[in-house]
Amino acid sequence: MLRSLGRTPVTGSDEDPRVAELRTAVARLRRELAVHPAEFPDRGIAEDELASLAAMAAGGLPEVPRLRRSLLLVAGAIGSVSALATRLADVRSAVELFGEPPHRGRR
Repeated sequence: MLRSLGRTPVTGSDEDPRVAELRTAVARLRRELAVHPAEFPDRGIAEDELASLAAMAAGGLPEVPRLRRSLLLVAGAIGSVSALATRLADVRSAVELFGEPPHRGRR
């Protein structure tokens, strides 16, 4: 009974649950962005980077530096659109499941 502690949650396949979470979060943000009525200057950047994140999630285990770069670009592009803040936070949380960025020491 205690053997299940610390195990990866079952998703019904061999898929990494972090990848499933990322895919879900990205899909939700893409849907909300698609129906958001306001146009803003960096909308195309956000759409392109969300497509990139979706492709990384579809391809299996993504490269963490690429995930973080895309997240930063999406956040910069739509960060001021408060209607999308919750879904953007969901994507950020999904990216963080892959680990914290390495800490760089100051010189």
